[in-house]
Amino acid sequence: MTAIRVLIADDQADVRGAIMMILNGTDDIKVVGEAGDGEQAVTMARELRPDVVLMDVRMPRLDGISAAGRLTRLCAVLILTTFATDEDASRARRAGVAGFLLKDTEATALVEAVRAAARGSG
Repeated sequence: MTAIRVLIADDQADVRGAIMMILNGTDDIKVVGEAGDGEQAVTMARELRPDVVLMDVRMPRLDGISAAGRLTRLCAVLILTTFATDEDASRARRAGVAGFLLKDTEATALVEAVRAAARGSG
């Protein structure tokens, strides 16, 4: 079985590290890259061709929802945020994201969301 390839995009290195530990602790998911802002996320996703991008909403240079809109034809995008607003959720849906998760989502739910997004049933 081929591992699900994931790119993590968040401007906080500690958040990226925690998510990486969770995902790399599975047998079927591999983190292939980390991006610190939206522009970098778009560039890296185009180069690395991940199956799923975990994208923070609030990032420098290009916010996560705008970046997601540039990637949803290339891969599944799951939006991560500290707090959900109706506006962010609405923008994310319009951008075609596979799902919208809070950063305090339990590890098992995060892993299952990545798997579902990779299957196309985000």
